[in-house]
Amino acid sequence: MAQDVLCEVNNCHYWADGNLCSADRIYVVSHSGEQASTEHETDCKTFVKKDQH
Repeated sequence: MAQDVLCEVNNCHYWADGNLCSADRIYVVSHSGEQASTEHETDCKTFVKKDQH
């Protein structure tokens, strides 16, 4: 299992220093069922937009 999950989405609630993801769990899905052919066919469902207040 990965020790560090990298993320460059700096408007995500879980984005941390060093481009690390601070979420306890990561949930990634495929656009087309259970298999994906490329990274472009996947989405991170863990994303939560940072509060911009």
